[in-house]
Amino acid sequence: MFRVSRGTCLVLAISALASGRAWAQNNASATVTATVQQPITVTKNNDLSFATVYPGVDKTIAVTAGGAAKFTVAGQASTPVNLTFTIPATIASGGNTLTLASWAGHFATTDVTSGGTAFTPSSSATAATLSGSGALYVYVGATAQPTVTQAAGSYSGTMTMTVVYF
Repeated sequence: MFRVSRGTCLVLAISALASGRAWAQNNASATVTATVQQPITVTKNNDLSFATVYPGVDKTIAVTAGGAAKFTVAGQASTPVNLTFTIPATIASGGNTLTLASWAGHFATTDVTSGGTAFTPSSSATAATLSGSGALYVYVGATAQPTVTQAAGSYSGTMTMTVVYF
């Protein structure tokens, strides 16, 4: 007589089940696709220029003024974007600083300073949508607040606008 141990039976049973499953398997494939949109480009057209500032006299550059900063954004037509800014609280001349405040912004899908959307430039995202041709125009102004004892000099700093799709 042939005697089979329990362990052998268990191995045979598992093998039979495993081979049965292999025969019952099916599979499917999916195509993976992506459409890459036009990259965003940001161009600075004008710097924010306060020109001549006098001690103790605030000077405001409105978004509609010739001294306002201007940026042109180009990207995928009719696509939403977020605008964020790194804006300086002060600009410097050597060891002296000049306070900036009351930042103001305006964006439009046409190159105009009226009829668009007013916003306050900041590190918080401002939502906008590119035009049907993929354009957006952004203007930025602020107020320089020299003290009555403000040191004479040429003051400068950097403002950065970042634009991303969302």
